Amino acid sequence: MNSTVAFAVGVILLVALAAFAVAAFNLLRRLDVRVSEALSGIDVQLTRRADLVPNLINAVKGYAAHEQKIFDEVTAARTGATRAAATGTVDDKSQAQARLDRAIGTVLAVAENYPDLKASANYLQLQDQLADTESQLAFARQYYNDAAASLNQRVVTIPWMFFTGLAGVGKRPFYQAPPGQQGPPQVQF
Repeated sequence: MNSTVAFAVGVILLVALAAFAVAAFNLLRRLDVRVSEALSGIDVQLTRRADLVPNLINAVKGYAAHEQKIFDEVTAARTGATRAAATGTVDDKSQAQARLDRAIGTVLAVAENYPDLKASANYLQLQDQLADTESQLAFARQYYNDAAASLNQRVVTIPWMFFTGLAGVGKRPFYQAPPGQQGPPQVQF
């Protein structure tokens, strides 16, 4: 009977250990999926922002036709941001976004020189949409960083760290805006 009890305890311990391993694996995979989803949220907002840029350029173009170099830079920056949103790393996305920030800031600064443009309903609507997108982008970045922090905390702590290889999960980088690009382009009228 003594060996039967020892066997039963051993089986219970093995089952408990297997259940814990499955739970740890599933937890790490869920956290990893949450980080991927959060990064996709940033991509959606970056793409939305990049899609607003041609409308903004068209609104300004009629008033500032001689500023072609600025429009070319904005177009190149938009293309880079769209490409980074589709296939880039977190750092690629951050760098492309910084370039687009600078380009949008330049277009908005050009728009300051045209009072009729600033009063245009279309331009004001684009401004509102851009401001809304900036807010959503800030939220998406924060959501991503929160998700990455949750995953990273588990990946480096016991007992979860023992299951990272099995789950194929590792630390994720935080989204950091490049120096001087932590906020949206500032426009003053």
